[in-house]
Amino acid sequence: MSYTALYRKFRPAGFEDVKGQDHIVRTLKNQIKANRIGHAYLFCGTRGTGKTSVAKILAKTVNCANPKDGEACGECASCKAIAAGVSMNVIEIDAASNNGVDNIREIRDEVEYSPTEGKYKVYIIDEVHMLSIGAFNALLKTLEEPPGYVIFILATTEAHKIPITILSRCQRYDFKRISIDTIADRLTQLMQEEHIEIEDKAIRYIAKKADGSLRDALSLLEQCISFYMNQKITYDHVLEVLGAVDTEVFAGLLRMVTAMDTLGTIRKLDELVNDGRDLSQFVADFVWYMRNLLLVKTMDNPYEIIEASTENIKSLEADASMLDEDVLIRYIRIFSELSNQIRYSTQKRILIEIAMLKLTVPAMEKDYESIINRLMVVEKKLEEGTFATKQVIVKEANEPKKTVKRKAISAMSADAKDVKSKWREIVEAVDNSIVKNGLKGSVVGEKPENTGGRLVIDVKSNSLVDYCSREEKESIIPDAIEKIIGKRFEIELNYMSDDEEYEEVEVPKDDPVYLKIQKENDTNIDNEQGGFFNG
Repeated sequence: MSYTALYRKFRPAGFEDVKGQDHIVRTLKNQIKANRIGHAYLFCGTRGTGKTSVAKILAKTVNCANPKDGEACGECASCKAIAAGVSMNVIEIDAASNNGVDNIREIRDEVEYSPTEGKYKVYIIDEVHMLSIGAFNALLKTLEEPPGYVIFILATTEAHKIPITILSRCQRYDFKRISIDTIADRLTQLMQEEHIEIEDKAIRYIAKKADGSLRDALSLLEQCISFYMNQKITYDHVLEVLGAVDTEVFAGLLRMVTAMDTLGTIRKLDELVNDGRDLSQFVADFVWYMRNLLLVKTMDNPYEIIEASTENIKSLEADASMLDEDVLIRYIRIFSELSNQIRYSTQKRILIEIAMLKLTVPAMEKDYESIINRLMVVEKKLEEGTFATKQVIVKEANEPKKTVKRKAISAMSADAKDVKSKWREIVEAVDNSIVKNGLKGSVVGEKPENTGGRLVIDVKSNSLVDYCSREEKESIIPDAIEKIIGKRFEIELNYMSDDEEYEEVEVPKDDPVYLKIQKENDTNIDNEQGGFFNG
């Protein structure tokens, strides 16, 4: 007997064998039990989700001589003939190759003849969206008022291409993508029946790679079985056969990117090419990996969304801590654009190398995210002291510096003094790495005209002023102040260049603000701190 592919061998024989489409199975069984069978059905959904299988099961069940609880018996002559594909009552048509008006006219002529045996003559038209406009028009009248013994089942992966006149005459059923858990459970069950050893991790990777298609999962699994015949199939085996890359590789690659190690990323790509990895799959998987990092970084409970073990999610959390959200979004954007370009390219490697350059050299791009990325790089180098020495421009002796006026500490409110004294602690409490690094070297104070409740923070980074002016970022610093001080302040960020210097301004003794401060403090003003506190 010739070999039968797994997806054909384990094609569902009855409704109970259909996985992941419970909403459709229940509806059809109820119709059969109540004898409320429609004359035209439209099955929509992505490939490998069971459209054609359910169509054949429906055709078998409506013609079964001894149906029970909405299921075919599988033993009568009609059931056996349909299962063997030799029944005259079930006509399968591939619309991709039979899409003309003449093909539909043949159907119109045939429906005039009642079935030789059984109750219904069932026409299953696969990929029905491939029919020409003329063929759809020829089908229209027959589809609207067929003889009582005729059922049309139309199947398509692209329902949007079907004319509305056809859609309005059919009962439409949308087949869902099958979940990873459902696919993995089914594969495990089938491997036990086949007496094949395979790791659970390998099965879950295949289930994820199938992207909601059980048929694709079976095809991928069969490919792995054929390569490692009579061996236990491991996770590494699956990666090797499918040309995929392990998550550990992505983590190492991301560390090279954050370290701006362009040469390292190119060498890693060279290793992947030499190992025979599929570059298109590498790009798609890397985007998915970074998507998971973004979810881990922004969600309180990523376990509900991400298909991964607790151990893997902890690893993702560690990797996510290396990046800010905006930078991570920039990486995802670059590789998402790349995944569209690489599909039809003959120079996949070059496109990936260009993308790696964009990631490790943010100056190549001028958008907002790349500027933030460049800012992070500069701040990291400042922290590590790895900046190369640059030429120092000496100002002319007679060139005056601009003056930034701030209240002397003796004239500041008690709350502002509290913020100033704990400024270093407040900076450390900031939960955004870009803002925290940007506040190093900052100065906190009050303007002379300020009457309390609003602080001004002078910073050395103009980019930080722009960054914190965004609506979703403007509460970062006030939140940190409130966390340490217990009181919320309005703040004003001010960029102070190297050409500016401070000038302390004493508030007159009879000023109402000064008198209020004196009353609040109720003690002598301590001038020993003097000047301003640098964070």
